[in-house]
Amino acid sequence: MTDSSEPEHRTLRARLFQIIFESDTPLAKGFDLALIAAILISVLVVMLDSVPHLNARYGFWFAVIEWTFTGLFTLEYLLRLYCLDRPLRYARGVYGIIDLLSILPSWLSLVIPGGQSLLVVRILRIMRLFRVLRLMEFVGEGNMLLEALKRSRQKILVFLITVMALVTIFGAILYLIEPHEAGFTSIPRSMYWAIVTLTTVGYGDITPVTPVGQIISALMMIIGYSILAVPTGVFSAEVMRSIRRERYSEEACPGCGHEGHERDAKYCRLCGTWLDEDSEDPHREEQEKERASLEQESERLREESETLKQERRALEQARRDEHHNGGDDPSS
Repeated sequence: MTDSSEPEHRTLRARLFQIIFESDTPLAKGFDLALIAAILISVLVVMLDSVPHLNARYGFWFAVIEWTFTGLFTLEYLLRLYCLDRPLRYARGVYGIIDLLSILPSWLSLVIPGGQSLLVVRILRIMRLFRVLRLMEFVGEGNMLLEALKRSRQKILVFLITVMALVTIFGAILYLIEPHEAGFTSIPRSMYWAIVTLTTVGYGDITPVTPVGQIISALMMIIGYSILAVPTGVFSAEVMRSIRRERYSEEACPGCGHEGHERDAKYCRLCGTWLDEDSEDPHREEQEKERASLEQESERLREESETLKQERRALEQARRDEHHNGGDDPSS
């Protein structure tokens, strides 16, 4: 009895895995699309439930719909763990954590009132849309941006340190020269004003009233416009380097030493040499035959050229002899 139930158990897990985790069958793709629709609807319900007059009128139905989705998502999460050989590894992964966070606020709301408002985190689950609609190449593009951000982190850190230094200095100066009635009651409060001014947001809740403070404010706004482009330029440069690194190879041509070929290039674009040193050129024999034929043709043309030169020299010699003999003729 145990031996017969074991294959059925494995078959059920395999079928559930194909439906839940794969997207190459109509049933699996339908499941993923239905899941994404449920996620969007549940997030919409949470957002509408936060509107006071809608909550007062439809609060009961919002709660019913929300707990229905919570039950379905909980069952789906448990099935995901059930059909895997290593469920804990999935649970510790990005998707596993997101799946858990999408149901946890509802259960926490039984202990912590208002916790269900955090259910908007379910919107992160639509990341599965990339897999369902075969858009995983966009994930690759996103990874490229993340790699560019990692490579530029030191430059961006230096930029942030510089900005914080400016914020601290200008905040301390405004704290000294502005009256407390204007809102500059402490250095941290003045630093808040400096951040708002330097980023050109300008809430207007704190404004300098002295002429010197207003001049410093104008100077900070100009500096803000100037320095905000720095991290953008640094990040853009790293992105371009990533694109170039991904598209072009740094290997040199064995024929002429030229670098910067595209990664899928087979031949050097300058001298035509085969670039892959680990394999033979499939057209090498043809090229060798063509090269030999060209060398033979070149040798033949060289011989013909030498023959023509010899004939030309012979003709010139004959003309000189004829002219010399004609000059010695007595009858002339």
